[in-house]
Amino acid sequence: MTQTPNTPLTLGERLQKRGVSRRSFLKFCATTASLLALPPAMGPRIAAALEAQRRPSVIWLSFQECTGCAESILRSDNPSIESLIFEAISLDYQHTLMAASGHAAEAARDKAMEDAWGDYLVLVDGSIPLGNAGYSTVAGESNLDTLKRVAEGAAAIVSIGTCAAFGGIPYADPNPTGAVSVSDIIHDKPIVNVPGCPPIPAVMTAVLAHYLAFGELPELDHLNRPMAFYGQNIHDRCYRRPFYERGLFAESFDDEGAKAGWCLYKLGCKGPVTYNACAVMKWNDGTSFPIEAGHGCLGCSEPNFWDAGSFYAPLSQGTTLDASKLAVAALAGAALGVGGGAVLRNQQKAHRTPKPKVEDAE
Repeated sequence: MTQTPNTPLTLGERLQKRGVSRRSFLKFCATTASLLALPPAMGPRIAAALEAQRRPSVIWLSFQECTGCAESILRSDNPSIESLIFEAISLDYQHTLMAASGHAAEAARDKAMEDAWGDYLVLVDGSIPLGNAGYSTVAGESNLDTLKRVAEGAAAIVSIGTCAAFGGIPYADPNPTGAVSVSDIIHDKPIVNVPGCPPIPAVMTAVLAHYLAFGELPELDHLNRPMAFYGQNIHDRCYRRPFYERGLFAESFDDEGAKAGWCLYKLGCKGPVTYNACAVMKWNDGTSFPIEAGHGCLGCSEPNFWDAGSFYAPLSQGTTLDASKLAVAALAGAALGVGGGAVLRNQQKAHRTPKPKVEDAE
């Protein structure tokens, strides 16, 4: 294909110019298929789709956040953020990562919106304050007005992190800023939630890769989370699960049980009611995850996790879930050697604290 100066390169052409071999590209596509729980035969299809793609415009908005989500995605190893930015997507706005600042940065975003109206992808991290527009502004514009304006021309929105997906820590009681999630405001666009505080890096980049390959969002659960990563709870896939089945629990963080790797259920681990891929994908290039480091799961990928009770009390004590049924499930698992994962999943779905709807966010 002969390129003219104004014809953007396809992803395949860009990779070829950068010296990426066909073998390496197919390996990347096979890894992406595996991450998304797709059959191996989908690898070539992903490769064909990506090769023909021209880099889509991506606009990343940061609102009430701590920059942890951006820091996390920077550490993604496969696919890496570098490969996404330079080879797969055109990250046209992210005020922490971009070289431009001030008026130049805002002008770059507006130009990207104009050029790709209706086709660009919006990433959002951080909650949106409704209590007072001045709580969080960028270039003098409130987060609420920015989100509405940019979302209007978006093809889809990815809520990065628990703050954007469910309100997160700013949403926690007493919620002084009136923080809400993206989906509380935007109702007419496809939205995928990628919660976590922060999310697993490879989950974020794999969701983007899926969208690039298929032009649509992956299969989602009832909370709009990708099923491939949030379809099972952490407890069911935790390497400490056999100790739970045998009734072997650490009683403190420095006792012999803790040193032997026993289950952290009694120390407040929320793995049985937390849906995420931490136990299998892990962090830092698959090195470890919080439970492997000796600390119980905090449940950070679930709605209202900050207000669900003490992080260090067992699920049967001081949680907003059905304590009696969770206690019975735990005792049954310890005494009879039967996992309580399915019971706990059902309890979680039935007892999620509903989020208030935003009737008028003007």
